Amino acid sequence: MERFRRLLTEPLVLASLAILVLLGVGEFLSPGFARGGQIARILTVSAILGLVSAGQALVVIGGREGIDLSVGALISLGALVAGNVMSGENGAIFSAILAAGGLAFVIGLVNGMGVTLVRIPPLVMTLGMMGVIQGGLVVLSRGIPSGNAAPALMTFINRPLVFGLPGVLFVWALVALAMWFILRRTALGYAIYAMGANERAARLCGVRTGLVRTLLYGLSGLMAGLTGVCVIGYTGNSFISVGDQYVLPSVIAVVIGGVSLAGGTGGYFGVVLGAIALTLLQSVLTTLQLEFWGRQLIFGAVLLGLMLLYGRTKRLRV
Repeated sequence: MERFRRLLTEPLVLASLAILVLLGVGEFLSPGFARGGQIARILTVSAILGLVSAGQALVVIGGREGIDLSVGALISLGALVAGNVMSGENGAIFSAILAAGGLAFVIGLVNGMGVTLVRIPPLVMTLGMMGVIQGGLVVLSRGIPSGNAAPALMTFINRPLVFGLPGVLFVWALVALAMWFILRRTALGYAIYAMGANERAARLCGVRTGLVRTLLYGLSGLMAGLTGVCVIGYTGNSFISVGDQYVLPSVIAVVIGGVSLAGGTGGYFGVVLGAIALTLLQSVLTTLQLEFWGRQLIFGAVLLGLMLLYGRTKRLRV
């Protein structure tokens, strides 16, 4: 019984069970919810959330109460930049990806330097950057939708490519593989875990903690910017608050996946399951026609519940 109890408190097991239960509930409420076409659409939305959660996971694993609240604004910025660079032209997709990802990466580095050099708490630094970006978006767009996605990008994001699955899912799979390789098979990954577990000890072992932490925020910005490209490919156009809906879910997906907010533990595979489970929860709540404020209330309650549950466990490494 003790082994069974411990198994049920493992994040991967909990996330997997949540996915199965939510699929069952969704099918009960709306027959056809768990069929192939609907699952493909749910996975597409999960992929977009999973991409931004990859950067969030790196920042959180790195420790020092790391969190990036600017990801929503960076997604909006990435979508705006990509849409205006593309302007509906297929030939400008690559340039749009470079522009959106590069700009978001630089802003992420600024976040990292504020945290490491100026010693601003991550919560304050990224929250302040979010306000700066949102203000800039209002000035740039004048408060109206701006930019259009290229048809080829929309096809890649939304329509089946291979085995009935859209192309964005294969991109997500490559990102998951890259995250696994970086975290588990590189010196950078070992440094991230060491820094998250005990930054002082990591520094004494030769880890350049300031440089690594700055890079983590840069990568978080990069993933948010690329997520913005996917968002405009999914919706077709952008508006200044299109990324706001991803801020809290990106944190919840990380927590559901077993990444400790204290840093030093966790893995991206759990975050993948967390993103799928959270997207399923959103779909079920939408099926119930719950208002936006009700969904936000439930998301917050889920986050608090996970903190209470995981706070009672001895280990969260997956």
